[in-house]
Amino acid sequence: MSNIKDITTKSNFNSPLGVRGSLEVRGSSLPYFIDTTLRDGEQSPGVVFSLAEKIRIAALLGAAGVPELEIGTPAMGDAEIQDIRTLCSMGFGFKTLAWCRATKHDIRCAKMAGTNGVHISFPVSDILLKAMGKDTVWVMTTLRELIDFALPMFDYVTIGAQDASRADKAFLREFVCAASAFGASRVRLADTVGTLNPISTFEMISSIRCVDKEIPLEIHAHNDLGMATANTLAAFMAGANCLSTTVNGLGERAGNAPMEEVAMALELSAGISSTLYTEGFAELSAYVAKVSNRPISASKPITGEMVLTHESGIHTSCLLKNRNTYQLISAASVGREEQEFLIGKHSGKSTLLHYLMEVNLPVADINCGILLDKVKEKAEQLKRALTKEELYALYTDIYINKKINKIVEHV
Repeated sequence: MSNIKDITTKSNFNSPLGVRGSLEVRGSSLPYFIDTTLRDGEQSPGVVFSLAEKIRIAALLGAAGVPELEIGTPAMGDAEIQDIRTLCSMGFGFKTLAWCRATKHDIRCAKMAGTNGVHISFPVSDILLKAMGKDTVWVMTTLRELIDFALPMFDYVTIGAQDASRADKAFLREFVCAASAFGASRVRLADTVGTLNPISTFEMISSIRCVDKEIPLEIHAHNDLGMATANTLAAFMAGANCLSTTVNGLGERAGNAPMEEVAMALELSAGISSTLYTEGFAELSAYVAKVSNRPISASKPITGEMVLTHESGIHTSCLLKNRNTYQLISAASVGREEQEFLIGKHSGKSTLLHYLMEVNLPVADINCGILLDKVKEKAEQLKRALTKEELYALYTDIYINKKINKIVEHV
């Protein structure tokens, strides 16, 4: 593990944030990540980060080059405000953002917390407006009032369209244009219940870009239907240059778009630099999984324990010649080491011979086909791949029996 102090000094990332009320990401072709692990991630049921854990997460995110962190909800109380103030005072290289409801009270709390910016979230869908006893007239009136109220207090003000994916499309466009005209630096479009798909995401962003080509747009995708990563990528391709993500996709219900998945999808699927230091992903992912008490699935893309592991004989035969044949992601690119091949039911002779040669076991003196049959039989009994010790035991049994048979034949 890296030392927190060391990480802090390495995280002097040049944020594209400019003067109050503007962002230099306007028209940028590079993605701008806003991590919300410490806000939306901690809103996951049962997840609580201590201050020391928040500092460590922030330090690792800074070392990964994340330019902006949404680090909490000050209106939660004095303890939250103090934690945020501590994080803001530590000299990290990223910009800090506080999340607020559309009230002056929440904005005052954010001012006490000392963040660079403030995010003010408005309900924009009919279902949320009705549930909160509000209407579109209140939204537009309060939008201007709160931006005017917050601008003198912060370096920048961002506005959130909560449940944008279910909002009336004409009203959503009007809301974004008004926020931009009133002085907001960025508008967040939240797929609050994860109802979007890549096509509808692209259409939503494109529709807004038709009426406002300048305002930085941020996509905040939830993963209820398993499409948060794809939707975030689609939003970027349509013109949303700011990407709201969390480590491991931590967040309410099925979570948010995972930072590590979005970054690698940009680079390997779309050929776009994520601007992040992806080599830090393994350590960051493992630490957040540990302190959130949310273990990572073995098959989770990018950082899952088994996603760079191979057993199939057809695959490993090619992988021995060129790792890129059946593996898209280089282990080193995400801070991991290449994994050894597993020996199991689906293994082939080339993998077995490779292993035997690596551990300097005689190959010529043993029938590899017989050993492979024994391996498959054992794997089926155990319903898993074999350990090195189990494979060695099978090898030894065959090797000794062959020696005995030779002796018997000689006698």
